[in-house]
Amino acid sequence: MEQSQFTSMQMDALREVSNIGTGNAATALSMMLGKKIDMTVPAVNMIEFTQLLDSVGEQEVAGIVVRVLGDIPGSILIIFEKEVALNVIELLTGMAEKEFSELGNSVLCEIGNILSGAYMNAISQFTGLSAIASVPAVTYDMLSAILATTFVESGQYDEYILDIETIFLNENSDNIGAHFFYIPVPGSIDKILKTIGLN
Repeated sequence: MEQSQFTSMQMDALREVSNIGTGNAATALSMMLGKKIDMTVPAVNMIEFTQLLDSVGEQEVAGIVVRVLGDIPGSILIIFEKEVALNVIELLTGMAEKEFSELGNSVLCEIGNILSGAYMNAISQFTGLSAIASVPAVTYDMLSAILATTFVESGQYDEYILDIETIFLNENSDNIGAHFFYIPVPGSIDKILKTIGLN
């Protein structure tokens, strides 16, 4: 995959489509937590895979992986830094945990379910394409390991991969340690661009 595969206009369109989806997801997260959650404008990049892994560093995180089925298959990956995930679980259950319990896993799965559903529903409405989120799975590992596994499972084997990432922010515009990735199977992005007349 060449870095020049998409034009600047196509990249802007993908950014806008993702902006609609993650805007819905941020609203859903705000409602769940009872706190104002904002987001950065989605970063849509063709990036060298090794460069992406080098940029994230080694940190232990909770990753919620949701397979996307339908017309635009791929994966959604929601990342919470470990302490943020534990804080979110406590906020929603009233129970403080030092390590992740079965209840904590259930809470994170439900968050993944709601956020991925909000994201894909928005994109489906915008494009008219079918996108169905599967049952979420929670994993705990180094961020680089989770990213590598998710990209490979989505068929992103090329030297350059498409990285669509949004960072959730608190009401002071601080990074709250929550990242949202949409990792499309090759061919899915072409379908999105075709529906909006940019393919």
